[in-house]
Amino acid sequence: MANTTHTTSQPTFAVIGATGKTGRRVAAQLEAGGHTVRRLARGTSPRFDWEQPEGWAQALHGVDRMYVTYVPDLAAPGSDIAITRLVEVAREAGVQRIVLLSGRGEEGAQRCEQIVLDSDIPSTIVSAGWFTQNFTEGALSDALETGVLALAAGEVREPFIDVDDIAAVVTEILATDGHAGRRYEVTGPESLTLAEVAALLTEITGRDVQYVPMGFDDFHAAVAAEAGPETATLLTELCREVFDGRNENATDGVRQVLGREPRDVRTVLTEALVAGRPV
Repeated sequence: MANTTHTTSQPTFAVIGATGKTGRRVAAQLEAGGHTVRRLARGTSPRFDWEQPEGWAQALHGVDRMYVTYVPDLAAPGSDIAITRLVEVAREAGVQRIVLLSGRGEEGAQRCEQIVLDSDIPSTIVSAGWFTQNFTEGALSDALETGVLALAAGEVREPFIDVDDIAAVVTEILATDGHAGRRYEVTGPESLTLAEVAALLTEITGRDVQYVPMGFDDFHAAVAAEAGPETATLLTELCREVFDGRNENATDGVRQVLGREPRDVRTVLTEALVAGRPV
């Protein structure tokens, strides 16, 4: 049973992973709405480090609602243990609402989703697929320099989701009522192959970008050389799992929460690459 109850009319929001793609956007949107936000990450004060759970209670002290992104991924081994412990700490801290970002189609992530939903804290799951911003501010953004977009995705289609849309959905869920116990799958409005994304990058930037589908072994070796074997294994297994066709269909999750359609890949890439956002 929680040992703290918060009754203030102005809740304090915590964003765990506030330096990440979605976290920094959620924090900014909440702050723009006049809310009190505690940005939490390894470099913040108070500090939140997934590998140092002894500091979580201090980080969540006085928090009413929180947004959770798990690093490296909810599909990673041990994520269920970490999420179980986080829920326990949140309960003791008096947290009254949780929104968890999950990976669409990932069995490991779904186990973590259930842990959160089964807790006695009103919770909501936002399950997202691959981010469109991976091509402009993520690991795949070097394709614009190398001219090669390489991934172990075959010719499978993916309804890439705008991170700003994810942040808007999360912010709405955190700041309003009526979402407890629900799970929203959020995607973009259309499904594209990586070859089609490469063609869009070429069209928008004028730089030739070609998609090179990789085998799982070659992909693992390439990632291991840059990021180590653990990261390589995690990413390879994620590709093997989610690029099997299970996530090809677009959903109406964004419309359910925001009452509007999600932004398409062309719009997001054009805005990012033409307007001078990070590439």
